[in-house]
Amino acid sequence: MPLDKVTQVAQTKPWHGDIPVYGQYTFGIAGERFFRDIKDKGRIMGAKCAACNLVYVPPRIYCERCFGELAKWLEIPNRGVVHTFTVAHADLDGNRLKEPVVVALVKFDGVYGGLVHRLGEVEPDKVAIGMAVEMMLKPKAERTGSILDINYFRPIQA
Repeated sequence: MPLDKVTQVAQTKPWHGDIPVYGQYTFGIAGERFFRDIKDKGRIMGAKCAACNLVYVPPRIYCERCFGELAKWLEIPNRGVVHTFTVAHADLDGNRLKEPVVVALVKFDGVYGGLVHRLGEVEPDKVAIGMAVEMMLKPKAERTGSILDINYFRPIQA
């Protein structure tokens, strides 16, 4: 499981043969905590720089401006706004999708950064920059500790 930590070299095992890996991404210290909070507590967390007063989402372990350690973590509201978006009509292999998928950069008030994720419960032609959205999580029993624990963001009904 990606959230399990290896703390000693003796815990690793060799793999003999070919592994069709084209790239590898590790959560890192901040990423592990970020995804664990989504999985276990259903919340988005950000890391705050005491010197620059910036709150980063996704969180980091150091500030990109002053390189200070980001030790303070804050819960971020699960509501944001669509900063930009695209409507995909093909999958990653170029195959036509039965239904288009809307992917947006969701930004949160007072936060540096944001999350790229799917929008749901909205027709593609109704999506707009500045649209208020809220996070919709998978049921807790189905969460695995990844960004996909967030099912999608949906427009907030006024």
